[in-house]
Amino acid sequence: MDEARLRTLTPSVISALVRRGADFAAAEDAVQDALVEAVRGWGDEPPRDPAGWLVTVAWRRFLDAVRADTTRRHREVRVEGEPPPGPGVSVDDTLQLYFLCAHPSLTPASAVALTLRAVGGLTTRQIARAYLVPEATMAQRISRAKKTVSGVRFHEPGDVATVLRVLYLVFNEGHSGDVDLAAEAIRLTRQLAAMTRHEEAAGLLALMLLHHARRPARTDPDGRLVPLAEQDRGLWDTRMIAEGVDVLQAALARDRLGEFQAQAAIAALHADAQAAEETDWVQIVEWYDELVRLTDSPVARLNRAVAVGEADGARAGLTALAGLDPALPRYTAVAAYLHERDGDPATAARLYADAARSAASLPERDHLTRQAARLNADHKG
Repeated sequence: MDEARLRTLTPSVISALVRRGADFAAAEDAVQDALVEAVRGWGDEPPRDPAGWLVTVAWRRFLDAVRADTTRRHREVRVEGEPPPGPGVSVDDTLQLYFLCAHPSLTPASAVALTLRAVGGLTTRQIARAYLVPEATMAQRISRAKKTVSGVRFHEPGDVATVLRVLYLVFNEGHSGDVDLAAEAIRLTRQLAAMTRHEEAAGLLALMLLHHARRPARTDPDGRLVPLAEQDRGLWDTRMIAEGVDVLQAALARDRLGEFQAQAAIAALHADAQAAEETDWVQIVEWYDELVRLTDSPVARLNRAVAVGEADGARAGLTALAGLDPALPRYTAVAAYLHERDGDPATAARLYADAARSAASLPERDHLTRQAARLNADHKG
């Protein structure tokens, strides 16, 4: 039994139940029960029509839940009995589910969790393990999210940009537990891009592919972070890079530039360099200028300062950095790097140590601490 195939069927099966009269929350619960039954019962011989089987079982689960709910005994529930024979899913409302799960009324964390469960088909336990939280905590988060969107009309139009931001959050979680969230985000974004033909959906897919292609080189055998300039580029996935570039070029050809396309263009320039010293930093600065124009993001301005430091010298990078808020994440680490490039190792060492104390992860803290120790050792020597 292919669990990955099951996950791809989840949104269309939920949609089928909603069209039959189930509310979203009840439909999602019933489909999860049906998925569990499928995992336990199918073995190596799934039914001829897996989607139809799931609709049938999930619909029965839904009816059982309605009948057992004493608070609904006096409410009329419109049901249609057993699904008719033949294919169980004729209309794919996956796109509406994307919009529903990324509804603006949800917090980002809730939108991510609901998307992974309803659209991605992951279990609550898998999502909890991926985010390193207790299963009960994740169950409460998902339950609250379902209640929040339960009154949203299923056919209301949604915002693609909001969905893309949710998928970007999923991708940035990377890999933890037994679920590769980066790979899951790529799968869902690929699906969304195919459904919408939206240039920014394609831009996000390209960005994910280009970043994911470098993943094997990001850490050494001991799990330590390896900076981009020091990575073994022979470990990069060239096939994935080629796909990312192709997707990006097709998106850019539509001449409707967005922030994800701009970020993907920067990633493509990094991927195009055979060695770190061959990186086209001048063009990268130009793309960061576009990104700042599109978003006015402080994070984009911070990354632009690094690119300016590479293109025009560390002093120019420090000048670009001067107008930014020192409280920005990674500001101190960037300042340390630029001061080291500018020939001020003492200041750089101090700043690396400061940055390590506020690092967001243990690998990052370890890397920054080692940078500070290296400069201090060189200074004493």
